[in-house]
Formats: sequence, structure tokens, C-alpha cells
Amino acid sequence: MSMSLRGVMVCGLGLSLTASLPAQQGPGRGRTGWRLVWSDEFASAVIDTSKWGFDLGNGFTADSGKTFVSGWGNNELQCYTNDTANVFVRGGRLHLRAMPSTRDGCAYTSARLKTRRPDGRALFAQRYGRFEFRAKLPVGRGLWPALWMLPQDDAYGSWAASGEIDVMEARGQTPTTVLGTLHYGSRWPNNTFTGADYVLPRQGTIAEFHTYAVEWDPGRIRWFVDGVLTQTQRFWWSSSAQNGRQGVRPTSDAELNRWPAPFDQPFHLIMNLAVGGNFLGPPDASTPFPGEMQVDFVRVYTRRGTAPRLAPRGPGKLPFSAP
Repeated sequence: MSMSLRGVMVCGLGLSLTASLPAQQGPGRGRTGWRLVWSDEFASAVIDTSKWGFDLGNGFTADSGKTFVSGWGNNELQCYTNDTANVFVRGGRLHLRAMPSTRDGCAYTSARLKTRRPDGRALFAQRYGRFEFRAKLPVGRGLWPALWMLPQDDAYGSWAASGEIDVMEARGQTPTTVLGTLHYGSRWPNNTFTGADYVLPRQGTIAEFHTYAVEWDPGRIRWFVDGVLTQTQRFWWSSSAQNGRQGVRPTSDAELNRWPAPFDQPFHLIMNLAVGGNFLGPPDASTPFPGEMQVDFVRVYTRRGTAPRLAPRGPGKLPFSAP
């Protein structure tokens, strides 16, 4: 599937190494070898709707609206809103708040922003580059903050055949640890994922500001926290084979999409604060509400100079490989 460029900002590649960007520096400084192409510093008094759209409600429609998945596919407990009680800009930061509620039958309300319009057109999408968020996250059982990316178009099929890049997600009950994950494979239920946990050094916690980033090149994705490389991934796969609406387990190379699919398409950005769900379980009486995620900035870069060569697929086990 080719992506329509109507209303879409799609950026390309560059080449060089990276250096960490101290929080006090501006977005156009201190990033050797990179060119800033998009950012939100949250300097306005309101959310910039030319950059951000909202997901609303307690689920999403899939398969052209024929299926409704409650709890955003994870049995989450919140309804997302665009109310100023749940999402606003103050003091140069974006605030996302989760709080108890009886709205629309949901136990909680919160917010989820994305660089995509409600009609599916992109406000911003990019293939390859450096994607950087500086944020502080809420602590408490059942609070699930995430900074992540989904494909602008499902070029290889519905989730997770077209991929997902989780720059950072965290469980509020384990505040010293953050996760970075790739989701890929066939369409559900034959999808898979790989990732790694990172324990913040010096007894640090997610309640403090940290800079979370990925550097995404052809065939290679690297994760950073405060400029520290936390993991590199060079193995994944994608298959569009399906039986009805469900993905099937591929049986040969012929059923795989060409490497480095699915991570060779433009992705858009997402920021959200979920409550409960399969990933971490529900809140309890100890969970402080409102839970709040603050985002200081979001910045996206492309490499300067010659584009990196495609890295070959790294070591890993394909679904049809011998034991």
C-alpha cells in the first residue's frame, strides 16, 4: 500500500553519530550529525492541533470499522477525552492526567495524543531518524504511561504485521524500570515482540524527567535513556499471510515481507497515559490520583549526509526455523 502525501509530512534519511542533548539546550543545538525536522516545545498556552490529534473513548474500530475492541485491545479501564481536566499545557509542558470517573461507563478518564487526524490523515509521520521525548511519569499501581509509534498506513496488514515501536513504556508500580519494545510478525494472533527493560541508574525513578529516544535506521533500531544506549535490535519479521481476518504463522521465506519490513514505512507519534489492563493490572487503594504524565518536549531529527546502508537481519529465530 502506498501512502497518500495529502496532508502528510514525511521525512527521509541522513548519516552521522549522536550525542546526548542536555535538557537546558534548545532543540536546534547540541545534536551533532542530526537535523531537526519537527518538534513541539509546548511553549503555547494551548495544545497545537496542527500537530496533535486525539483518540477518544474506550476502544477502537478495526477491520474498516467492523470490529470494536474494548479497552484499546488490552482490557484497559480508562476512557480517553480531550477535556482540559485530562490534557492541557501549562508552564511549557504538556500534562496528561488520569483520574477516577463514571463517564461513559469507564472507571477512569485520561488522554492519548497522536500526530494523526481523526480521519487517518497524518499531521506528521516519518520513516527513520531520531525520535526524542523528555518526560516525567506518574508512580502508582495500575498507571501505564507510554511514548510510542504506529505506522501511518498498515502497508503490510493490521496489527502487528505493520509494526509498532515502543520508545518507552512503564508500569507505575515499578518506577525504577522502563521498557523499549518492538511488535511485529503476522496479524494478531500470530504476532510477536522483542524488547528489553532498563533500570534507571543511581536509584533514579520515572517520577523524574528523563529523555527517552530511539534512533531508527534501515535494519537497525537503538534505544536511549538520557543519552545511554540501552538496547539495539536488528531482528524482526513481517508476514501479510492471513486466514480470514487473522494472521497465520508463515512457513517459509516466501511468506515474509521483504526485509526490513515492517520497519521501512513512515510512523506517527503517540503519547498516552492508560489505567489498568493486561500489561500491569488494575490500580488499588494505594494508587494516587490524579496520575499525571508531563512532557517537556518532543523532537524528531533526520541524519545529515549520506543515508546509512541497510543493515542485514541480525541473529534470531524465524517462525519456520528448525529448533
